[in-house]
Amino acid sequence: MAVTLCQVMGFVISLLGVAGVIASTCMDQWATEDLYDNPVTAIYSYSGLWRSCVRQSSGFTECRPYFTILGLPAMLQAVRALMIVGIILGAIGCLIAIFALKCLKMGNMEDSVKATMTLTSGIMFLLAGVCGIAGVSVFANLIVTSFLFTTYAEGGYGGGGMGGMGGGIAGLGGSLTPRYTFGPALFVGWIGGSVLVVGGVMMCMACRGMVPQEEKRQNYGVAYKAPSHHTTVYKSDTRPRQAYDESFRAQSMDGRHSNQQYV
Repeated sequence: MAVTLCQVMGFVISLLGVAGVIASTCMDQWATEDLYDNPVTAIYSYSGLWRSCVRQSSGFTECRPYFTILGLPAMLQAVRALMIVGIILGAIGCLIAIFALKCLKMGNMEDSVKATMTLTSGIMFLLAGVCGIAGVSVFANLIVTSFLFTTYAEGGYGGGGMGGMGGGIAGLGGSLTPRYTFGPALFVGWIGGSVLVVGGVMMCMACRGMVPQEEKRQNYGVAYKAPSHHTTVYKSDTRPRQAYDESFRAQSMDGRHSNQQYV
């Protein structure tokens, strides 16, 4: 019962983690404009992995997709790749975990096969979580670098910056270059990746409890068994024996003497 509960909880948690990574990838607010000491308050800009947006004080929002792939910074493309790989691994892990659930009976599938599938899905969840956390962390590093080297002065960045993303947003915002800080999508991605890692660990723990005892002995070696001393019990012969009387003994003695005489 504990193994089944651990497996189901790991699957549900991993499913929530995959949903968090997908939501983070699709969100536009990866980098949001820092409003602290910002002289421009009529325009609020933010950007994501796929497009940059500008929201005016009137409530009108204008978003512009990144029409180029090769013109984007290499780190942004790496973040995209990490997030997509994490989503793919998480989706495949969820599909395998559904068929590996111990509470579902599918044909004559043995527990050893389900244990192997559970371990495979757990490893995929772990890798998906690591990819999600790594992608969000790389983008956060870009934001920190841009924030430290960006000043509110005319002429653009004071060194560093976020490349093509920041340039496009700054062009819409005017001559002053805005600073960017962490957006909600980063926190969603961090939480989703961490939840995926926890779910993957729970699936791996459930796999260990699903392996039959016989296969555990084969994998870890045959346990030492002390030699046993078997005592052989000889049963007494209960068959009836023929009674020998004195006449039969006398006849046998006479026969021996007669045989000795002919030698």
